Amino acid sequence: MQPRNMSMSGVVDLAAVKAAQEAKAKAEQARAEAARHGGVGAVSPADLVLDVDEAGFERDVLQRSAEVPVVIDFWAEWCQPCKQLSPVLERLAVEYNGRFLLAKIDADANQMLMQQFGIQGIPAVFAVVAGQALPLFQGAAPEAQIRQTLDQLIQVAEQRFGLTGLTVDPEAEPGGAAAPAAPVGPYEDLLNAAAQALDAGDLGGAVQAYKNVLADDPAHPEAKLGLAQAELLQRVQGLDPQRVRKEAAEQPADVRAQIAAADLDLVGGHVEDAFGRLIDTVQRTAGDDRDAVRLRLLELFEVVGADDPRVTAARRALARALF
Repeated sequence: MQPRNMSMSGVVDLAAVKAAQEAKAKAEQARAEAARHGGVGAVSPADLVLDVDEAGFERDVLQRSAEVPVVIDFWAEWCQPCKQLSPVLERLAVEYNGRFLLAKIDADANQMLMQQFGIQGIPAVFAVVAGQALPLFQGAAPEAQIRQTLDQLIQVAEQRFGLTGLTVDPEAEPGGAAAPAAPVGPYEDLLNAAAQALDAGDLGGAVQAYKNVLADDPAHPEAKLGLAQAELLQRVQGLDPQRVRKEAAEQPADVRAQIAAADLDLVGGHVEDAFGRLIDTVQRTAGDDRDAVRLRLLELFEVVGADDPRVTAARRALARALF
């Protein structure tokens, strides 16, 4: 099979400029925090190449793609071109030192993923950046072409999404869980101020108090959850529920109407309705509209909590909708 280049010209349309700038600022801040704590979060070079299956795709590819570009190598044991390409990709993953992760997927054992990516032949190489799938090339491409494609992918991921890669520590234990960053705090006063502002109905004050914590400690779990909840309440404040739901029912293609209705669904405790509405909207949209819906869905996941089974199910449904 001859290598076939696939255009990446659509990558720059995957997210709005404002969202990309915010993502870049958060990524830079998170890396600065890791450096302050002596490289907390570093991975072993062995962790840069992953064997991924359908069960782990959401965790190992979609979720990781929010912090680093994930290159996917679809291969099979019987595929001779795969035996030429895969070792090159594995070597480059280590050489690029955390600028991308390599996810190896056995095509024979993961037919559902093959169908979702629309793959007709292997080897096939894709990337996932911030939850978005991008075709890279098909066939055993020359190393110079692979390097050029990876350099372009990394540049786009950094400029548009702020994904600057992972910190690699050659002495880190393979597969070892990184120690959580020590709090810079204490933050009791700021968190108490946020809670008091919420009790008083001062949503703007609560949002600012949580942001003050996150400015110093971007990974603080209580502040992240509190901010997501306060911003949700702030968005629905002043909305006319009947009008919003009427517009959403009458205009299924109106992205803003569906997002507003999903916010109301969640505030009203209808978690699965909120998730289902946005996933359906993802399937009907493209470009910036689709990315706006996806980002709002991820924000609602933060409100409910990553460990909630409804979030887990919705993440799987989102993956199917995207691919």
